[in-house]
Amino acid sequence: MEAREVTDTSRVRNKAFLSKIMSAEQAAELVPNGAIVGFSGFVGSGCPLLVPPKLAERAKRLHAAGQDFKISILSGASTDPNVDGVLAEAEAVAFRTPFFTDKNLRAAVNSGKTGYMDVHLSSLAGQVEAGFFGKMDCAIIEVTGITEEGKLIPSTSIGNNPLWLKLADKIILEVNTIQPPELEGIHDVALLGIAPNRKPIGINRVSDRIGSPYMDVDPNKVVAVVLTESGDRVNKFNPPDPVSTAIGDHVVAFLKQEEAAGRLPKGRLLPLQSGIGNVANAVLAGLARAGYRGLECYTEVIQDGLLYLIRDGVVDMASTATISLSPDAVAEFRRDVAFYSKHIILRPQEFSNNPEVIRRIGVIGMNGMLEADIYGNVNSTHIMGTGMMNGIGGSGDFARNGYISIFLTGSTAKNGAISSIVPFAAHIDHTEHDTMVVVTEYGFADLRGKCPRDRARAMIAIAHPDYRPMLQDYFDRACAQPKPGQTPHILSEALSWHDRYVKTGTMKP
Repeated sequence: MEAREVTDTSRVRNKAFLSKIMSAEQAAELVPNGAIVGFSGFVGSGCPLLVPPKLAERAKRLHAAGQDFKISILSGASTDPNVDGVLAEAEAVAFRTPFFTDKNLRAAVNSGKTGYMDVHLSSLAGQVEAGFFGKMDCAIIEVTGITEEGKLIPSTSIGNNPLWLKLADKIILEVNTIQPPELEGIHDVALLGIAPNRKPIGINRVSDRIGSPYMDVDPNKVVAVVLTESGDRVNKFNPPDPVSTAIGDHVVAFLKQEEAAGRLPKGRLLPLQSGIGNVANAVLAGLARAGYRGLECYTEVIQDGLLYLIRDGVVDMASTATISLSPDAVAEFRRDVAFYSKHIILRPQEFSNNPEVIRRIGVIGMNGMLEADIYGNVNSTHIMGTGMMNGIGGSGDFARNGYISIFLTGSTAKNGAISSIVPFAAHIDHTEHDTMVVVTEYGFADLRGKCPRDRARAMIAIAHPDYRPMLQDYFDRACAQPKPGQTPHILSEALSWHDRYVKTGTMKP
């Protein structure tokens, strides 16, 4: 539904905040040019959707009058077209971190109009609190309500909101009255702090809680409260296709192999993390078909596939930073929020993605990628090595620290013009040291315990048949050089596939 302002004050249960209610347009005037602004939002959920468009309108007016207006945006992860999109289209974004998905912002980033820094999602809060990005001027945060004591009830994501509320000089709250009131209590809010004052995190099981259901805020810093009615950005997921279904089946086959070898508990696995998109949903569907029950997930996103596994008893408990669903799944969630709140915990991302917790409880990380090379280096961010797609997100948090790190991809892209398995990755986000298993529709390459040459043979075996002979030829000639080294490469050809695609539109000769 389209976001709109409302007059219903029932969600504002503290009198001090009632006096701060104003329009989104009035609130937008309180954000100064050059401000560093912390926004709520994580994969489109829990974003403020009324004030940012008014900021964009203001930017356009000021630009037309020959005046400057740009801000720096810090968030949890991706936001919404009514945040990143409208502000980028208005040329009002000077700097952005840590993750985005909007096409307007992507164009601004790749043209150099907007500076972008790619940051691991688990790391941003600590870096901001340490002052690496400068002083946060404003925070614009969506909540679902304000309690009688002045505490904030978070929305469908938490992201970095508790820290933004702590650090920002001025705070604008959007109280979204369409979100179910039953969300109260589903959250587990805490602050991690920075070195040397961090304390051990008491999460030993997925179901453990360490904080409060509410976020704290200094009421004196709140300069505006905007009453809204706005649905989250809803994602559109395609039905499983043969490629994604095959990938899901291969993941299940790998997990069954690990159970049989005694490396995973039979029937229960270890806590699962699943990335975003159609392939991730297909993998989760594969778990249901395989008959698993009572699983646990320690992840950053609950999307359709995971929600339905909770509904069907395949997953008993899921810890996450956000709930990001399709329209049908949103309706399902709202029909039975009371049920789902018993099986879901929403946390800040410095806990949902915390490397120490991920490593200690033994999370199995499953993430998508753009490409991998024959030795297992993974590119998850840059198209042809230069064009930023979205950012690394939380994949590095789980890949480097997970008990098992799995990367998923179809073997080709652009109708076969691009191979997802290449001689050398044009950009490396996850080195061979962090990549354990790579899965395509042609099988899984188990890279654990293998030297580079054996890794290459395993990777070539799961490439698309059209590209396997080319990969094998490259590898054979690299190994036949007078001094091939431990990791054989032909340096003059290592990126030739990408160069050929840029020049001709295909990696094929």
